[in-house]
Amino acid sequence: MTTFEPDESFALGLDAADPLSRLRAAFHVPRRPDGSPTVYLCSHSLGLAPRAARDRVEEELGRWAELGVDGHFRGDPPWYSYQEPLRPALARLVGARPDEVVFMNGLTVNLHLMLETFFRPVAGRFKILLDAPPFPSDLYAVQSQLRRHGLDPATSLPAVVPRPGEQITRIEDVEEFLEHEGREIAVVVWNAVNFLTGQFHDVPRVVAAAKRQGCTVGLDLAHAAGNVPLSLHEWGVDFAVGCTYKYLCGGPGAVGACFVHEKHARDVSLPRLAGWWGNDPAARFRMQLEPEFVAKPDAGGWQVSNPPIFALAPLRAALALFDEAGLPALRARSRALTGYLAYLLDRLPPNRFEVVTPRDPEQRGCQLSLRVYEGAPELLKALAAEGVVGDFRAPDVIRLAPAPLYNTFHDVWSAARSLARHLA
Repeated sequence: MTTFEPDESFALGLDAADPLSRLRAAFHVPRRPDGSPTVYLCSHSLGLAPRAARDRVEEELGRWAELGVDGHFRGDPPWYSYQEPLRPALARLVGARPDEVVFMNGLTVNLHLMLETFFRPVAGRFKILLDAPPFPSDLYAVQSQLRRHGLDPATSLPAVVPRPGEQITRIEDVEEFLEHEGREIAVVVWNAVNFLTGQFHDVPRVVAAAKRQGCTVGLDLAHAAGNVPLSLHEWGVDFAVGCTYKYLCGGPGAVGACFVHEKHARDVSLPRLAGWWGNDPAARFRMQLEPEFVAKPDAGGWQVSNPPIFALAPLRAALALFDEAGLPALRARSRALTGYLAYLLDRLPPNRFEVVTPRDPEQRGCQLSLRVYEGAPELLKALAAEGVVGDFRAPDVIRLAPAPLYNTFHDVWSAARSLARHLA
């Protein structure tokens, strides 16, 4: 375990000794007006641009210009199978098999598609359980799904909340709730990492507790994929949805990701909202000659439209960097970066804020969330004026996340120095 020190020279020394520091050069870091790099700690909202992303997009623009429709079947890879080489890289990041994952749509669209298949309320089992506080888009999607089935969210949408005076949800409270109420829960929709607090939940225990009561379990990986170690297949998660524009650095509004466990993915009889790209590839281009939809027997069977090539191209660049570094090494670096930030925050005036993210490194990813007792928006503006980029969530939380692909220990030191100046 590293013994941290508060001096700038110590932070610079850690960067010099870390072989993964080289990855920073593979990204564009936003600049301040004077040309110096910002301290970008906002990957929980939008990851930075890989330098190679522009080349990957321009390759496809060039192919479109040169080949037109023939680009679907010419090139490396051709558009028709463009996402196939990307599936193994995604599978490695989320602990899945390549045929259990697919890039498609956006996170919330994918959640609707999954609930269309897996939320089949019946008398006595009609509720959906969310973590708390719920990711807003998940909440809106689930509320609308309940109403679509004639159910009232006020009585059909329970949540397990932190105990009075506490900030994070205890796993034993989740287990106790499911033991007593689980028989009424049709689907559990759970964020592996909570968007507000940064808590990395004990997903295997959540899944096991839900399965004991016969619940289907779906995960939101928006703040988890590319951030924390996941083993979706091994844990027995039924489905998962995620975005790729945060830690996966796919770009603003990048195409979403979806996981369907193979025990479901191979069942082509499952009800779903169908579209032609989810059809069996052997019949896909027979079109009017094959009027009946036959699902592809893997996660791709939930696709409704052909993949957006220009939205997938940046992911080729980003996923290559994840493969180069390896998630275990990135996780170790992340723990060190976030641990250093926690150490420096502990040296600041305690009467101005508290860190609501768990202290245990096993229960958090990159993100630390600070509940500021007074003036959180003004504090964030002051940090931004000095080139420190985080974000604010009402009413009083500032989120900071040093990402191991490109953030440095000196970034962390600089952010803490700015905080110290404005909290003094």
